[in-house]
Amino acid sequence: MKQTPKVAVVILNWNNKYFLEKFLPSIYNSHYSNIEFIIGDNASTDDSIAFVEEYYPKIRIIKNDKNYGFAGGYNKILTQVDADYYVLLNSDVEVTHNWIEPIISMMERENYAAAQPKIRAYHKKDTFEHAGAAGGYIDKYGYPFCRGRIMQYTEMDNGQYDQEQEIFWATGAALFIRAQVWKELNGFDADFFAHMEEIDLCWRLKKSGYKVGYCPDSIVYHVGGGTLNASNPKKTYLNFRNNLVMLQKNLPLGKAVWIIFIRLWLDLLALCSFMAQRKFKDAWAISKAHQYFFLHFFKNAAKRKKYSKTENKKGIYKKSIIWDFYVNKIQKFSDLPVNNF
Repeated sequence: MKQTPKVAVVILNWNNKYFLEKFLPSIYNSHYSNIEFIIGDNASTDDSIAFVEEYYPKIRIIKNDKNYGFAGGYNKILTQVDADYYVLLNSDVEVTHNWIEPIISMMERENYAAAQPKIRAYHKKDTFEHAGAAGGYIDKYGYPFCRGRIMQYTEMDNGQYDQEQEIFWATGAALFIRAQVWKELNGFDADFFAHMEEIDLCWRLKKSGYKVGYCPDSIVYHVGGGTLNASNPKKTYLNFRNNLVMLQKNLPLGKAVWIIFIRLWLDLLALCSFMAQRKFKDAWAISKAHQYFFLHFFKNAAKRKKYSKTENKKGIYKKSIIWDFYVNKIQKFSDLPVNNF
């Protein structure tokens, strides 16, 4: 009889006592027979770890010596975790009782290397949440979007995406990944610090021939913006910076030159838009992102690797999602032309 795979649910914490108090009960009561719960702490200065130690003494705590960010923090923590599957779970996520088993069963059956559940918004539970929704995709210029979320528009969940699906990227808010694949790819790129590190990881994973999946039978509710809200200039900086680096690392060389050239001009349009809205800090954040990109150009160029000819391109949209959203007025994933995938 085949043994039930061991799952380690790992929550990376940094001064998030509020969310741990609110959501640990649902997480700790998850239904799965072979499971370990771990809090990885990024040198918190609040009393969040004292809270866990007092009320959840069976949860294992692993402490980092400083705040390594989302990417570096998980890299450090997971070197000390032994399991068949890692589940990287944000502290601002409420889970449902049987959220683990459907995804593990799907991954075992379909041989997915990584996967995600259906992500709904915690404060509007009939609507998809921005960070993941019903599975991540990417367009020809490197802009990420999801089934159920294009740009800032999120759809109501009416069951329209209730089919298991191979996708391009799985959200870092609730990322299931095989431990052996995580180790093979050396986890996240720690230089990303936070934002888009999961897309970069999934892209590298697919370049090695693996598959990423979405499981609609598992549902979680994500607050979103628990560390940085959407209007934070630091988030603007990280998103613009990391997107350029991700393109440089993962696109074929000739294509990378052309796509990044176009993206720099599109970023300039975004900068001008922020200036027109008098959001000067966000405009400066884009400028800083470009400065970082060029100052670290050769360092990130060295990260480019040759992958096998089995590269999996499933989930790449052949057109511009920006054009379709703003010019063609397409807001729903289901309205995108299927022949462009």
